[in-house]
Amino acid sequence: MSLALQPVANPTAPLARRNPVAKLAAALLFSLPLISTLDPLTPALAIAVELMLLPLFGLRYGVLARRAWPLVVASAGLLVTMILFAAHRDGRLLLDLGPFDVTTGVLISALGLILRLFAIALPGVIVFATTDPTDLADALVQNAKAPARFAIGALAAFRLLPLLGAEWQMLTLARRARGVDTGIRTFPATAFALLVGALRRGTRLAVAMDARGFDSTAPRTYARRQIFTTADVLLIAGAVVLAAAILTTTILTGLFRPITN
Repeated sequence: MSLALQPVANPTAPLARRNPVAKLAAALLFSLPLISTLDPLTPALAIAVELMLLPLFGLRYGVLARRAWPLVVASAGLLVTMILFAAHRDGRLLLDLGPFDVTTGVLISALGLILRLFAIALPGVIVFATTDPTDLADALVQNAKAPARFAIGALAAFRLLPLLGAEWQMLTLARRARGVDTGIRTFPATAFALLVGALRRGTRLAVAMDARGFDSTAPRTYARRQIFTTADVLLIAGAVVLAAAILTTTILTGLFRPITN
C-alpha cells in the first residue's frame, strides 16, 4: 500500500519537478477529449503520448505497470460486462454463447471503452507517482486557493490509507484466532468492522486537528512555498495542444464517434 501512495519518480526529471497543481491541471485538460468520443483511436493515441512522455516524468515503465495493475482487472470486468449486456450487437458473429452473441461490434465497443479507461486513468497515476502528497496539499492551498481545511484534511486522510491494509489483516487474524471462518462469506462483516474503525479514527483525527488550530480562521503561514513558474504554464498549454492534436487527428481520419451518437 505504501508503494501506491508515495512518489517513486526521479525528482530531478524535467516534468516531475513541476508544480503539483500544474501537473494536475495538465492531466485533467489532456483527458477532456476522451470523454467526447467512443472510438478506439483517440484513447490509443492518448496512451501512446502518455507512454512517450513517461521518461520526462522520471518514471520507469515497470513501476507504472505495477501501479496500474488494477486497471487490468477493471478492463476484464468491463469486457465481460459488454459481452453480457451490450445493447447493440452489430457486425460479424464471432462466438455464440447461447443468449449472448459476441460480435465484432461488441468487441470494438469494448476495446474503445477499455482504452478510454487506461487513457483517462494513466495521467492521474503519473501525477500521483511523481508528486509528494504534502506538496500537493500545499500547492492546492497556495496556488489553487483551495480551503486549507479541505486540503489538509484530505492530506491527513491520504496519509492514513496504508493503515487500512494493516487493519484488515489484523481483523482477519483476530477472526482466525477465534475460530471464525475468514472466507468470502465473512467479507461483509470484516468490511463493516473496517469501516467503523476508519470512522472512529477519522473522528479522533478531526478533533485532534481542530485542537491544534487547523480550524482557525486566522491567516496561515507556509513552511514550504509552492511557486507557479512559466514552465508550469507551458506544461498546461502543452497538454491542451496535445489534446487538440489528438482530437483533430481522429476527426481527419473519419473515425471520430461522438459519445452522443
